[in-house]
Amino acid sequence: MNFVTDLDVKGKLVFLRVDFNVPLDDKGQIRDDNRIRASLPTINWLLEHGARVVIASHMGRPKGKFEPSMSLKPAAKRLAELIPNKVLMAPDVVGDEVERLKKGLAGGEALLLENVRFYKEEEKNDPAFARRLAEGIDIFVNDAFGSSHRAHASVVGIADFVPVKAAGYLMKKEVDYLKKAVHTPVKPYVAILGGAKVSDKIEIIESLLGKADHILIGGAMAYTFLKAQGLGVGKSLVEDDQIEVALSILDKARTQNVSFHLPQDHLLAKAPQAGAETKIVESLPFPDDMMGVDIGPKTVAAYAAVIAMARTIFWNGPMGIFEIDEFAKGTIGLAKAVAASGAVSIVGGGDSAAAVKKAGVRDKISHISTGGGASLEYVAYETLPGITALEK
Repeated sequence: MNFVTDLDVKGKLVFLRVDFNVPLDDKGQIRDDNRIRASLPTINWLLEHGARVVIASHMGRPKGKFEPSMSLKPAAKRLAELIPNKVLMAPDVVGDEVERLKKGLAGGEALLLENVRFYKEEEKNDPAFARRLAEGIDIFVNDAFGSSHRAHASVVGIADFVPVKAAGYLMKKEVDYLKKAVHTPVKPYVAILGGAKVSDKIEIIESLLGKADHILIGGAMAYTFLKAQGLGVGKSLVEDDQIEVALSILDKARTQNVSFHLPQDHLLAKAPQAGAETKIVESLPFPDDMMGVDIGPKTVAAYAAVIAMARTIFWNGPMGIFEIDEFAKGTIGLAKAVAASGAVSIVGGGDSAAAVKKAGVRDKISHISTGGGASLEYVAYETLPGITALEK
């Protein structure tokens, strides 16, 4: 896979796929510009070296039609504030006016296309649409790791119609760190998996059973594993259709000599909301009118002891309903343990990244991925469609 700095880009028309899918407030103002800032090293390098840069991204899920509230205009405005170069905003993704703007770009200037998902052909990876995106393009650079698990036209299809392809700074950084969790983990290797559903994590658990020494389970997914063992979990969220899968995973963990940890104690609540009646229990069954909303202090201590021994850590998913302060102690406790471990620590985006920020230890984590789903799929499958496209 080429890296952008390997290329001569002066005067070349470069199609740069980024992830500017930033959160907006009710007034259409950007609430968090981290995703824009994450691609600045690649954007700045290209512009400083005289490239004519066409930038593409998606925003939200407009389902193939124009949706003003999902326009990339706020991103264009913010990018223009963050870099000294000229930034133009295209009125569309393809078409005569876009082609005119592309041809008019001077070296060191950028053109941000409108939301590529305004076209249904984007998510269908339509070859004809990909060819239109590639019109006049000399070089394709993918710096959108968070979108690279999607086989979409601006991520994968365009690569078939552009002669030179490369990864940007952010993409390279993401892949270099995730390789440490997939191909060359320093042992002991501890994986921490939380969140609501076992079904969302089957492939990654299967993959980790062949790599990790310890797998620590939290979040609502733990209750599917506990119920699979015949234990009563009250009103806790359970995927009954995944019971057999959970039993199979437990059996494989034993066979492959992987320490598969489930919570030893639990914070229960009458309802998943702030102010609800709660209690901590160490035994099952749970009362029929209560549900698990977080791991308990005994589990936090036990998991922290395992984390302290780790040399490599991969974490994806919270240990409870951490958005509610009363149910966040388990997740924050583990975040602090990971930060204090001294291990190479990789946090897989999304809720896990938010939890690390909430715990105040963001700067003590080795790498926080910009793509939750993408990082999960990379660990599970050892590549992504967007990466494979760059390697053709």
